[in-house]
Amino acid sequence: MGAFHEKKLPDDAPVSAKALNWVDSRFPLTATWKAHLSEYYAPKNFNFWYIFGSLALLVLVIQIVTGIFLVMHYKPDATLAFASVEYIMRDVPWGWLVRYMHSTGASAFFIVVYLHMVRGLLYGSYRKPRELVWLFGVGIFLCLMGEAFFGYLLPWGQMSYWGAQVIVNLFGAIPFIGPDLSLWIRGDYVVSDATLNRFFSFHVIAIPLVLIGLVVAHIIALHEVGSNNPDGVEIKEKTDEKGVPLDGVPFHPYYTVHDIFGVSIFLMVFSAVVFFAPEMGGYFLEYNNFIPADSLKTPPHIAPVWYFTPFYSILRATTADFMGWLIAGVAAYVALLVFKSRLSSKLKIAAIVIGLAIIGGMLIFDAKFWGVVLMGLSVVILGGLPWLDKSQVKSIRYRPSWHKYVYLVFGIAFVILGYLGVQPPTAIGTTVSQVCSFIYLGFFLLMPWWSAAGTFKPVPDRVVYHPH
Repeated sequence: MGAFHEKKLPDDAPVSAKALNWVDSRFPLTATWKAHLSEYYAPKNFNFWYIFGSLALLVLVIQIVTGIFLVMHYKPDATLAFASVEYIMRDVPWGWLVRYMHSTGASAFFIVVYLHMVRGLLYGSYRKPRELVWLFGVGIFLCLMGEAFFGYLLPWGQMSYWGAQVIVNLFGAIPFIGPDLSLWIRGDYVVSDATLNRFFSFHVIAIPLVLIGLVVAHIIALHEVGSNNPDGVEIKEKTDEKGVPLDGVPFHPYYTVHDIFGVSIFLMVFSAVVFFAPEMGGYFLEYNNFIPADSLKTPPHIAPVWYFTPFYSILRATTADFMGWLIAGVAAYVALLVFKSRLSSKLKIAAIVIGLAIIGGMLIFDAKFWGVVLMGLSVVILGGLPWLDKSQVKSIRYRPSWHKYVYLVFGIAFVILGYLGVQPPTAIGTTVSQVCSFIYLGFFLLMPWWSAAGTFKPVPDRVVYHPH
């Protein structure tokens, strides 16, 4: 560590300059500003897909600020929770606005994060050297799901109560440890005051701390390797004599203005929803949640909030009749690994052993357990994308044209799963969910083969930019 040094300024220097100099000699304020904003060079061909990262950060701030104000009046007690929410809505000055901002913000967070992930899929933002950026992002998504789930119980409405009861009971399907695990999560034999207090502490303290840490790590990792772009070209490979990327522009002011425009549009839409349609037809705030929780009266149809429904549909689609198809799918996938992959002999033997173990497990354990497994797999498999994608190029722009239809079918299947997840189960709906579940999981599991197939277009040496 070198000796302390403080830059000498002229006596007539402005007070603001002296104050900044004093801070900079003790804390890297200006250096941090330069490293992450004014001298952080981003590709000059960003399009509208690149505003969703900033929007996600904005919504995170909205959720934290509104959450702080809600906690001032909320009572984490099973006998008082619902009444405290009503008190916030009716008697606390502007409490209704804060509560609606928070509830709308929860759905808005998932909307912008899903769109942020779509951009990553389209432009290969998970490919080398951004694997860690993607993994931190998947961690953020998992934390966001946990944060939403724990917060969902807090209003103590009918759907909150029974939704939590159903989801926690799913852990009971895990062989041997399931019942004890469910009891440990609830803190009681049913969802009760103990459960509410546990969920409150996780929602307000534990997960937000982890979430903020992951967001910081995500941004640091991104700025270390640099941002991707719609062409998938690494701008750091073409620099001038000063080391500045030829196809880069400073994030500030160019993209701060770009993002401010996107933020303005977003806030107008967000405000319109908050003021005129906060329930959004029962999708953002379910109508059953305006009824106090009643442990003796089960709602006729229990479904999670819309942003969980694609994964819930996969769980619900895994029925006893579906197990035969799953066994056939596992057998076919193992055969594909053995005969159509470049894995070593040891890995192929391991694949056969694991495949036989899974098939044996499917014959022993019931469909409910495997539904939980598939639901979990459908989320965590996102973390494997950097190693599943074997494409020669990153961006969808230079992939074979038919790859676009693969992404389109995947997206349609995901939306259908989400829609069916909020509907009461029917025979036709279950069949469609099973087909869409195969499409969803097949998109990832077959990616090592289909992503490398076809005729690829040549990737330019530098980004393609059309000023407007």
